[in-house]
Amino acid sequence: MAVAIPETAAGLRFVSTGMEYPDGTVALEGVDLDVRPGQFVSVVGPSGCGKSTLLRLASRLEHHTSGEVAVDPHALAYVFQDATLLPWRSVKKNVALFCELRGDGKADIARRVQEAIDLVGLTGFENHYPHQLSGGMRMRASVARCLTVDPGVFLFDEPFGALDEISRQKLNDDLQTLFHAQKFAALFVTHSIAEAVYLSTEVVVMSGRPGRILDRVPVPFAYPRDPQIRYSEEFAHLCARVSQSLAGKEH
Repeated sequence: MAVAIPETAAGLRFVSTGMEYPDGTVALEGVDLDVRPGQFVSVVGPSGCGKSTLLRLASRLEHHTSGEVAVDPHALAYVFQDATLLPWRSVKKNVALFCELRGDGKADIARRVQEAIDLVGLTGFENHYPHQLSGGMRMRASVARCLTVDPGVFLFDEPFGALDEISRQKLNDDLQTLFHAQKFAALFVTHSIAEAVYLSTEVVVMSGRPGRILDRVPVPFAYPRDPQIRYSEEFAHLCARVSQSLAGKEH
């Protein structure tokens, strides 16, 4: 099972990690990966290569069958593909949910909720309900709910995949700004190469099943990142390298 890791090595670590399901399907094999505070690691790969399995192992929703998974003993946050908001709760009440479940005091909850709502740009929408929000705003509320527990590790499972391109780019901009301010350890699963390069300190390329790491591509751009960097030659070069690795080509 997943174990805590020392304070000096806080974050997330996979050591020779493998996952075989009871039906004999091998989802992951021999994965070695560290994600420390201040690192934003995106994982790309073909469908079914075990990207989401990595997140489920990190969150203890599933248990690996070989190797080790070590997790920061502090709060861990998981942002799913769907915003998973409760439709009968307002934005403010949805964002407060984790604090309420933890048993925090009312004054502390109110402070944390408003700080998180302000950070994700939902100020003024506190009393709106999920059906009154756009898809992008619902994802902002989902991220805000996670922020209330001060996560040391943030897991993202294609959170912006269903959004239109304009909303997706705006949320990418906001997320990298938030990451720059909070310095959490982030593991982000996506099918978008451009999104992975724009957000990350490193892009990890996975093989087809069983998922293994084929390549690790460092991204040298400083934070906060200018959105115009997406149109630079260096950005295009990094995207090309990731694409070539996915195709199994040397670079």
